[in-house]
Amino acid sequence: MYKKANEGLERVWITGYRSYELGVYGTQDPKLQVIQYLLDKTLRRYVDDGLRWVISGGQLGIEQWALSSALAIKADLGVPKTAMMLPFTDFGQKWNEDNQGRLAALKGQVDFSASVSASAYQSWRQLRAYQTFMLTHTDGAILVYDPEQEGKPKYDYDIITKYQETTTYPMELIDFYTLQDAANEYEESQRPDTWDE
Repeated sequence: MYKKANEGLERVWITGYRSYELGVYGTQDPKLQVIQYLLDKTLRRYVDDGLRWVISGGQLGIEQWALSSALAIKADLGVPKTAMMLPFTDFGQKWNEDNQGRLAALKGQVDFSASVSASAYQSWRQLRAYQTFMLTHTDGAILVYDPEQEGKPKYDYDIITKYQETTTYPMELIDFYTLQDAANEYEESQRPDTWDE
């Protein structure tokens, strides 16, 4: 079965579905509140276990939301540091103005940002080099992905599981069952306390 992330990870790669794959449109979407709740809870658990760096990409969806959660936790606890690694120099330039603005704003807030490739997009090899960079510069991964619901994260899931065949590299998989549990938990936490009446 899947390896669970263990204690003592100092640098974690977090990635997962794009916002459109989760049907999240806009910052007021109720699904986003649940996802941010789960990301915050997960990352705080890792910080308690020694996490020092959250390393992610700039994709719209889990990557940007995870970096935002990590920044909020850092404002509260002083850790973790955040790094946004992009696969190539012109990443996001084909996005609409709002999404480009979000990327630029987040890039300006993280502790470190750079492109793995020193050139604009040329081929899929840059994406493979990016994945290799992320694997070799982190101690483990958190992947918001359900193998029963394929999407863009399948490529990262496949390369992580292949890497695990030869290297100790823990991966915590957050699937749709985990997201549903988080939704129930979040809904419960938002209810007024009936005992106070």
